[in-house]
Amino acid sequence: MRRFVYCKVVLTTSLVWVLVDVFLLLYFSECNKCDDRKDRSLLPALRAVISRSHEGPGEMGKAVNIPKDDQEKMKELFKINQFNLMASDMIALNRSLPDVRLDGCKTKVYTDDLPNTSIVIVFHNEAWSTLLRTVHSVINRSPRHLLVEVIMVDDASERDFLKKKLENYVRTLEVPVRILRMEQRSGLIRARLRGAAATKGQVITFLDAHCECTIGWLEPLLARIKEDRTAVVCPIIDVISDETFEYMAGSDMTYGGFNWKLNFRWYPVPQREMDRRKGDRTLPVRSGSAAERAKSSTRTTDAWLKSGWMISKISSISYHQVQNSSAVFSYTADKEIRTDDLCLDVSRLNGPVVMLKCHHMRGNQMFEYDAERLTLLHVNSNQCLDMPSEEDKMVPTLRDCNDSRSQQWLLRNMTLSV
Repeated sequence: MRRFVYCKVVLTTSLVWVLVDVFLLLYFSECNKCDDRKDRSLLPALRAVISRSHEGPGEMGKAVNIPKDDQEKMKELFKINQFNLMASDMIALNRSLPDVRLDGCKTKVYTDDLPNTSIVIVFHNEAWSTLLRTVHSVINRSPRHLLVEVIMVDDASERDFLKKKLENYVRTLEVPVRILRMEQRSGLIRARLRGAAATKGQVITFLDAHCECTIGWLEPLLARIKEDRTAVVCPIIDVISDETFEYMAGSDMTYGGFNWKLNFRWYPVPQREMDRRKGDRTLPVRSGSAAERAKSSTRTTDAWLKSGWMISKISSISYHQVQNSSAVFSYTADKEIRTDDLCLDVSRLNGPVVMLKCHHMRGNQMFEYDAERLTLLHVNSNQCLDMPSEEDKMVPTLRDCNDSRSQQWLLRNMTLSV
Protein backbone atom coordinates (compact mmCIF):
# COMPACT_ATOMS: atom_id res chain seq x y z
CA MET A 1 0.00 0.00 0.00
CA ARG A 2 2.80 2.41 0.93
CA ARG A 3 4.60 1.61 -2.35
CA PHE A 4 1.40 2.34 -4.33
CA VAL A 5 1.02 5.77 -2.69
CA TYR A 6 4.68 6.52 -3.40
CA CYS A 7 4.22 5.64 -7.08
CA LYS A 8 1.15 7.90 -7.32
CA VAL A 9 3.17 10.84 -5.95
CA VAL A 10 5.98 10.23 -8.44
CA LEU A 11 3.57 9.96 -11.38
CA THR A 12 1.66 13.08 -10.35
CA THR A 13 4.86 15.10 -9.99
CA SER A 14 6.14 13.90 -13.36
CA LEU A 15 2.84 14.78 -15.03
CA VAL A 16 2.97 18.30 -13.59
CA TRP A 17 6.48 18.85 -14.95
CA VAL A 18 5.46 17.52 -18.37
CA LEU A 19 2.56 19.97 -18.47
CA VAL A 20 4.87 22.83 -17.47
CA ASP A 21 7.32 21.88 -20.24
CA VAL A 22 4.54 21.73 -22.83
CA PHE A 23 3.23 25.13 -21.75
CA LEU A 24 6.68 26.74 -22.01
CA LEU A 25 7.29 25.11 -25.38
CA LEU A 26 4.03 26.46 -26.77
CA TYR A 27 4.57 29.90 -25.26
CA PHE A 28 8.02 30.44 -26.74
CA SER A 29 7.52 28.55 -30.00
CA GLU A 30 7.62 30.43 -33.31
CA CYS A 31 4.52 28.40 -34.24
CA ASN A 32 2.48 30.10 -31.55
CA LYS A 33 -0.46 31.88 -33.16
CA CYS A 34 -0.36 34.96 -30.94
CA ASP A 35 1.26 38.23 -31.96
CA ASP A 36 4.81 37.81 -30.68
CA ARG A 37 6.39 40.83 -32.31
CA LYS A 38 7.11 42.53 -28.99
CA ASP A 39 8.59 39.35 -27.50
CA ARG A 40 10.81 38.77 -30.52
CA SER A 41 12.09 42.33 -30.48
CA LEU A 42 13.17 41.85 -26.87
CA LEU A 43 15.09 38.62 -27.45
CA PRO A 44 18.50 40.20 -28.21
CA ALA A 45 18.19 42.46 -25.17
CA LEU A 46 17.15 39.58 -22.91
CA ARG A 47 19.96 37.42 -24.23
CA ALA A 48 22.50 40.16 -23.56
CA VAL A 49 21.20 40.82 -20.04
CA ILE A 50 20.89 37.17 -19.02
CA SER A 51 24.34 36.23 -20.29
CA ARG A 52 26.19 39.01 -18.46
CA SER A 53 27.18 39.46 -14.86
CA HIS A 54 26.77 43.05 -13.69
CA GLU A 55 29.65 42.94 -11.24
CA GLY A 56 32.75 43.38 -13.45
CA PRO A 57 34.62 46.57 -14.38
CA GLY A 58 32.50 48.91 -16.47
CA GLU A 59 29.37 46.76 -16.27
CA MET A 60 26.08 48.63 -16.71
CA GLY A 61 28.12 51.49 -18.15
CA LYS A 62 29.79 52.36 -14.84
CA ALA A 63 33.08 54.27 -14.73
CA VAL A 64 36.38 52.42 -14.39
CA ASN A 65 38.83 54.23 -12.12
CA ILE A 66 42.50 53.29 -12.36
CA PRO A 67 44.43 52.93 -9.05
CA LYS A 68 47.05 55.57 -8.28
CA ASP A 69 49.87 53.04 -8.62
CA ASP A 70 48.96 52.52 -12.30
CA GLN A 71 48.44 56.17 -13.24
CA GLU A 72 51.76 56.56 -15.07
CA LYS A 73 51.22 53.42 -17.13
CA MET A 74 47.68 54.58 -17.87
CA LYS A 75 48.99 57.91 -19.20
CA GLU A 76 51.45 56.15 -21.50
CA LEU A 77 48.77 53.85 -22.88
CA PHE A 78 46.46 56.84 -23.34
CA LYS A 79 48.80 58.19 -26.02
CA ILE A 80 48.23 55.17 -28.28
CA ASN A 81 44.59 55.89 -29.16
CA GLN A 82 43.89 59.09 -27.20
CA PHE A 83 41.63 57.35 -24.71
CA ASN A 84 42.13 55.32 -21.54
CA LEU A 85 43.22 52.06 -23.11
CA MET A 86 43.95 50.50 -19.72
CA ALA A 87 40.36 51.04 -18.61
CA SER A 88 39.00 49.77 -21.92
CA ASP A 89 41.02 46.56 -21.73
CA MET A 90 39.66 45.88 -18.23
CA ILE A 91 36.07 45.94 -19.52
CA ALA A 92 34.42 42.86 -21.03
CA LEU A 93 33.97 42.88 -24.81
CA ASN A 94 30.24 42.27 -24.31
CA ARG A 95 29.69 44.42 -21.23
CA SER A 96 26.18 45.25 -20.07
CA LEU A 97 24.72 48.73 -20.52
CA PRO A 98 21.75 50.51 -18.94
CA ASP A 99 18.54 51.04 -20.89
CA VAL A 100 18.62 54.82 -21.33
CA ARG A 101 15.60 55.13 -23.63
CA LEU A 102 12.58 57.27 -22.88
CA ASP A 103 9.73 55.29 -21.32
CA GLY A 104 7.65 55.85 -24.44
CA CYS A 105 10.35 54.25 -26.59
CA LYS A 106 10.50 51.13 -24.40
CA THR A 107 6.85 50.26 -25.05
CA LYS A 108 6.83 50.76 -28.83
CA VAL A 109 6.12 47.66 -30.93
CA TYR A 110 7.50 47.47 -34.46
CA THR A 111 6.12 45.48 -37.38
CA ASP A 112 7.69 42.23 -38.55
CA ASP A 113 8.37 43.59 -42.04
CA LEU A 114 11.11 46.09 -41.18
CA PRO A 115 13.92 46.10 -43.77
CA ASN A 116 17.07 44.25 -42.77
CA THR A 117 20.47 45.90 -42.62
CA SER A 118 24.19 45.45 -43.15
CA ILE A 119 26.47 47.21 -40.65
CA VAL A 120 29.62 48.87 -42.04
CA ILE A 121 32.42 49.68 -39.57
CA VAL A 122 35.58 51.43 -40.78
CA PHE A 123 38.71 51.21 -38.62
CA HIS A 124 42.34 52.29 -38.73
CA ASN A 125 44.74 51.13 -36.01
CA GLU A 126 41.80 50.84 -33.62
CA ALA A 127 42.30 49.30 -30.19
CA TRP A 128 41.31 45.64 -29.93
CA SER A 129 38.91 46.09 -27.03
CA THR A 130 36.99 49.10 -28.38
CA LEU A 131 36.68 47.65 -31.88
CA LEU A 132 35.34 44.29 -30.74
CA ARG A 133 33.12 45.86 -28.09
CA THR A 134 31.48 47.73 -30.97
CA VAL A 135 30.93 44.49 -32.89
CA HIS A 136 29.63 42.57 -29.87
CA SER A 137 27.20 45.35 -28.95
CA VAL A 138 25.77 45.27 -32.48
CA ILE A 139 25.30 41.50 -32.42
CA ASN A 140 23.97 41.28 -28.86
CA ARG A 141 21.44 44.09 -29.18
CA SER A 142 20.15 43.69 -32.73
CA PRO A 143 17.20 41.40 -33.59
CA ARG A 144 18.76 38.54 -35.51
CA HIS A 145 16.25 38.64 -38.37
CA LEU A 146 17.16 42.29 -39.02
CA LEU A 147 20.95 41.90 -38.97
CA VAL A 148 22.28 40.45 -42.24
CA GLU A 149 26.01 40.94 -41.66
CA VAL A 150 28.75 43.11 -40.26
CA ILE A 151 31.32 44.42 -42.74
CA MET A 152 34.56 45.73 -41.25
CA VAL A 153 36.70 47.87 -43.54
CA ASP A 154 40.36 48.13 -42.56
CA ASP A 155 41.74 51.45 -43.80
CA ALA A 156 45.35 50.22 -44.03
CA SER A 157 45.95 49.47 -40.35
CA GLU A 158 49.53 48.72 -39.32
CA ARG A 159 48.99 46.79 -36.09
CA ASP A 160 49.53 43.04 -36.25
CA PHE A 161 46.58 42.10 -34.02
CA LEU A 162 44.24 43.66 -36.60
CA LYS A 163 45.37 41.19 -39.25
CA LYS A 164 45.16 37.40 -38.89
CA LYS A 165 44.21 37.46 -35.21
CA LEU A 166 41.16 39.61 -35.95
CA GLU A 167 40.14 37.42 -38.91
CA ASN A 168 40.30 34.30 -36.75
CA TYR A 169 38.28 35.96 -34.00
CA VAL A 170 35.37 37.19 -36.13
CA ARG A 171 34.95 33.71 -37.64
CA THR A 172 33.72 32.52 -34.25
CA LEU A 173 30.87 35.06 -34.06
CA GLU A 174 27.24 34.04 -34.61
CA VAL A 175 26.61 36.68 -37.29
CA PRO A 176 28.50 36.75 -40.62
CA VAL A 177 31.39 39.20 -40.29
CA ARG A 178 33.59 40.09 -43.26
CA ILE A 179 36.81 42.09 -43.21
CA LEU A 180 37.74 44.14 -46.29
CA ARG A 181 41.25 45.59 -46.59
CA MET A 182 42.06 48.88 -48.30
CA GLU A 183 45.36 48.63 -50.18
CA GLN A 184 46.44 52.08 -48.99
CA ARG A 185 45.21 54.69 -46.54
CA SER A 186 42.11 56.12 -48.22
CA GLY A 187 40.15 57.94 -45.52
CA LEU A 188 36.79 57.38 -43.90
CA ILE A 189 34.50 58.13 -46.85
CA ARG A 190 36.31 56.01 -49.45
CA ALA A 191 36.48 53.16 -46.95
CA ARG A 192 32.75 53.47 -46.24
CA LEU A 193 31.99 53.44 -49.97
CA ARG A 194 34.05 50.25 -50.33
CA GLY A 195 32.07 48.66 -47.53
CA ALA A 196 28.74 49.88 -48.89
CA ALA A 197 29.46 48.33 -52.29
CA ALA A 198 29.89 44.92 -50.66
CA THR A 199 26.71 44.90 -48.57
CA LYS A 200 23.80 42.50 -49.03
CA GLY A 201 21.23 44.09 -46.70
CA GLN A 202 18.33 46.28 -47.73
CA VAL A 203 19.64 49.15 -45.58
CA ILE A 204 23.24 50.20 -44.93
CA THR A 205 24.07 51.32 -41.38
CA PHE A 206 27.42 53.05 -40.79
CA LEU A 207 28.99 52.94 -37.32
CA ASP A 208 32.25 54.27 -35.90
CA ALA A 209 34.84 51.77 -34.69
CA HIS A 210 34.61 52.78 -31.02
CA CYS A 211 30.95 52.95 -30.06
CA GLU A 212 28.48 50.75 -28.19
CA CYS A 213 24.88 50.07 -29.15
CA THR A 214 22.22 49.93 -26.46
CA ILE A 215 18.94 48.03 -26.20
CA GLY A 216 16.46 48.94 -28.92
CA TRP A 217 18.92 50.97 -30.99
CA LEU A 218 18.18 49.48 -34.41
CA GLU A 219 14.41 49.11 -34.78
CA PRO A 220 13.52 52.85 -34.68
CA LEU A 221 16.10 53.61 -37.38
CA LEU A 222 14.80 50.91 -39.70
CA ALA A 223 11.21 51.96 -39.03
CA ARG A 224 11.99 55.45 -40.36
CA ILE A 225 13.52 53.93 -43.51
CA LYS A 226 10.42 51.80 -43.98
CA GLU A 227 8.25 54.93 -43.79
CA ASP A 228 10.45 56.81 -46.27
CA ARG A 229 13.16 54.97 -48.19
CA THR A 230 14.86 58.29 -49.06
CA ALA A 231 15.36 59.22 -45.40
CA VAL A 232 18.84 59.35 -43.86
CA VAL A 233 18.49 58.68 -40.15
CA CYS A 234 20.73 59.23 -37.14
CA PRO A 235 20.19 58.04 -33.54
CA ILE A 236 20.57 60.00 -30.34
CA ILE A 237 24.32 59.94 -29.75
CA ASP A 238 25.27 59.23 -26.15
CA VAL A 239 28.71 59.77 -24.65
CA ILE A 240 31.37 57.31 -23.48
CA SER A 241 34.01 58.99 -21.33
CA ASP A 242 37.50 58.78 -22.82
CA GLU A 243 38.88 58.78 -19.26
CA THR A 244 36.71 56.21 -17.46
CA PHE A 245 34.52 54.64 -20.19
CA GLU A 246 31.43 55.61 -18.24
CA TYR A 247 28.32 55.49 -20.42
CA MET A 248 26.37 58.76 -20.24
CA ALA A 249 23.00 59.31 -21.88
CA GLY A 250 22.72 62.14 -24.37
CA SER A 251 19.84 64.59 -24.60
CA ASP A 252 16.95 63.93 -26.97
CA MET A 253 16.31 67.69 -27.11
CA THR A 254 19.43 68.52 -29.14
CA TYR A 255 20.54 67.74 -32.65
CA GLY A 256 23.58 68.31 -34.82
CA GLY A 257 24.22 71.42 -36.89
CA PHE A 258 26.85 73.92 -37.96
CA ASN A 259 27.57 77.42 -36.69
CA TRP A 260 28.51 80.26 -39.04
CA LYS A 261 32.17 79.22 -38.84
CA LEU A 262 31.01 75.83 -40.13
CA ASN A 263 32.08 74.04 -36.97
CA PHE A 264 29.84 71.16 -35.94
CA ARG A 265 27.83 71.93 -32.80
CA TRP A 266 24.88 70.55 -30.87
CA TYR A 267 21.86 72.83 -31.04
CA PRO A 268 18.47 72.89 -29.32
CA VAL A 269 15.51 71.30 -31.04
CA PRO A 270 13.72 74.34 -32.52
CA GLN A 271 10.25 75.27 -31.38
CA ARG A 272 8.78 74.43 -34.79
CA GLU A 273 9.89 70.82 -34.32
CA MET A 274 8.48 70.65 -30.81
CA ASP A 275 5.19 71.98 -32.12
CA ARG A 276 5.17 69.49 -34.99
CA ARG A 277 5.72 66.58 -32.60
CA LYS A 278 2.94 67.83 -30.28
CA GLY A 279 4.85 66.91 -27.16
CA ASP A 280 5.66 63.34 -28.27
CA ARG A 281 9.42 63.09 -27.76
CA THR A 282 9.52 59.59 -29.23
CA LEU A 283 8.89 61.02 -32.71
CA PRO A 284 11.94 61.81 -34.88
CA VAL A 285 13.43 65.28 -35.18
CA ARG A 286 13.98 66.66 -38.67
CA SER A 287 17.62 67.61 -38.98
CA GLY A 288 19.90 68.73 -41.78
CA SER A 289 23.02 66.97 -40.54
CA ALA A 290 24.44 64.08 -38.57
CA ALA A 291 27.39 64.13 -36.17
CA GLU A 292 30.01 64.72 -38.84
CA ARG A 293 32.41 67.56 -39.53
CA ALA A 294 32.59 69.98 -42.46
CA LYS A 295 35.53 69.06 -44.68
CA SER A 296 35.56 71.45 -47.63
CA SER A 297 34.51 74.50 -45.67
CA THR A 298 35.42 77.12 -48.29
CA ARG A 299 33.26 75.67 -51.05
CA THR A 300 30.50 74.82 -48.59
CA THR A 301 30.47 78.36 -47.21
CA ASP A 302 30.22 79.84 -50.68
CA ALA A 303 27.32 77.56 -51.58
CA TRP A 304 25.35 77.83 -48.33
CA LEU A 305 25.78 81.42 -47.21
CA LYS A 306 24.61 82.85 -50.52
CA SER A 307 21.29 81.14 -49.94
CA GLY A 308 18.53 83.21 -48.37
CA TRP A 309 16.78 79.94 -47.44
CA MET A 310 19.74 78.99 -45.25
CA ILE A 311 19.53 82.25 -43.31
CA SER A 312 15.76 82.29 -42.89
CA LYS A 313 15.28 78.60 -42.09
CA ILE A 314 18.35 77.63 -40.10
CA SER A 315 19.77 80.65 -38.27
CA SER A 316 16.67 81.01 -36.10
CA ILE A 317 17.50 77.87 -34.12
CA SER A 318 19.92 79.86 -31.97
CA TYR A 319 17.08 81.55 -30.10
CA HIS A 320 15.54 78.50 -28.47
CA GLN A 321 16.22 76.62 -25.26
CA VAL A 322 18.75 73.81 -25.13
CA GLN A 323 19.49 70.92 -22.83
CA ASN A 324 22.96 69.81 -23.79
CA SER A 325 25.15 67.34 -21.93
CA SER A 326 28.12 67.36 -24.29
CA ALA A 327 28.91 71.03 -25.08
CA VAL A 328 32.05 72.91 -24.02
CA PHE A 329 31.22 76.15 -22.19
CA SER A 330 33.36 79.22 -21.60
CA TYR A 331 33.17 81.98 -18.98
CA THR A 332 33.65 85.25 -20.82
CA ALA A 333 34.85 88.74 -19.97
CA ASP A 334 31.20 89.82 -20.12
CA LYS A 335 30.59 87.35 -17.27
CA GLU A 336 28.52 85.07 -19.48
CA ILE A 337 28.56 81.28 -19.51
CA ARG A 338 28.33 80.52 -23.20
CA THR A 339 28.85 78.00 -25.97
CA ASP A 340 28.97 79.49 -29.47
CA ASP A 341 26.27 82.19 -29.51
CA LEU A 342 24.14 80.66 -26.73
CA CYS A 343 24.34 81.75 -23.07
CA LEU A 344 22.95 80.48 -19.77
CA ASP A 345 19.92 82.61 -18.99
CA VAL A 346 17.71 82.79 -15.87
CA SER A 347 14.69 85.08 -15.88
CA ARG A 348 13.30 84.63 -12.36
CA LEU A 349 14.10 83.49 -8.81
CA ASN A 350 14.50 79.69 -8.65
CA GLY A 351 13.61 79.76 -12.32
CA PRO A 352 14.82 77.28 -14.90
CA VAL A 353 18.32 77.67 -16.34
CA VAL A 354 17.94 77.81 -20.11
CA MET A 355 20.14 78.67 -23.06
CA LEU A 356 19.22 81.69 -25.16
CA LYS A 357 20.90 83.92 -27.70
CA CYS A 358 23.71 85.90 -26.01
CA HIS A 359 22.62 89.55 -25.80
CA HIS A 360 25.79 90.98 -24.10
CA MET A 361 23.66 93.16 -21.81
CA ARG A 362 24.45 91.11 -18.70
CA GLY A 363 21.21 91.11 -16.69
CA ASN A 364 19.68 87.60 -16.84
CA GLN A 365 22.92 86.23 -18.32
CA MET A 366 25.40 87.67 -15.82
CA PHE A 367 27.27 85.31 -13.47
CA GLU A 368 30.00 86.29 -10.97
CA TYR A 369 32.69 83.65 -10.44
CA ASP A 370 34.26 83.40 -6.98
CA ALA A 371 37.64 81.73 -7.47
CA GLU A 372 38.01 80.98 -3.74
CA ARG A 373 34.56 79.50 -3.10
CA LEU A 374 34.37 78.12 -6.68
CA THR A 375 30.81 79.37 -7.01
CA LEU A 376 28.97 80.95 -9.94
CA LEU A 377 26.59 83.60 -8.60
CA HIS A 378 23.69 84.68 -10.78
CA VAL A 379 23.74 88.39 -9.99
CA ASN A 380 20.08 89.21 -10.67
CA SER A 381 18.70 86.51 -8.38
CA ASN A 382 21.64 86.39 -5.93
CA GLN A 383 21.53 82.59 -6.18
CA CYS A 384 24.23 80.08 -7.09
CA LEU A 385 24.39 77.71 -10.02
CA ASP A 386 23.72 74.21 -8.69
CA MET A 387 23.56 70.65 -9.98
CA PRO A 388 20.43 69.39 -11.80
CA SER A 389 17.37 68.40 -9.81
CA GLU A 390 15.85 64.92 -9.64
CA GLU A 391 12.96 66.08 -11.83
CA ASP A 392 15.21 66.92 -14.79
CA LYS A 393 18.75 65.59 -14.61
CA MET A 394 19.81 67.37 -17.80
CA VAL A 395 19.29 70.98 -16.63
CA PRO A 396 21.27 72.80 -13.89
CA THR A 397 19.36 74.80 -11.29
CA LEU A 398 19.67 77.94 -9.19
CA ARG A 399 19.54 77.62 -5.40
CA ASP A 400 20.39 79.79 -2.41
CA CYS A 401 24.16 79.80 -1.97
CA ASN A 402 25.21 77.35 0.76
CA ASP A 403 28.86 76.41 -0.04
CA SER A 404 27.86 72.83 -0.84
CA ARG A 405 29.99 70.79 -3.22
CA SER A 406 27.17 70.73 -5.76
CA GLN A 407 27.62 74.51 -6.13
CA GLN A 408 31.37 74.38 -6.73
CA TRP A 409 32.58 74.78 -10.31
CA LEU A 410 36.23 74.46 -11.32
CA LEU A 411 37.06 76.61 -14.35
CA ARG A 412 40.18 75.51 -16.21
CA ASN A 413 42.46 77.61 -18.44
CA MET A 414 40.53 80.73 -17.48
CA THR A 415 41.81 83.96 -19.02
CA LEU A 416 39.66 87.08 -18.74
CA SER A 417 40.47 90.13 -20.83
CA VAL A 418 38.65 93.31 -21.77
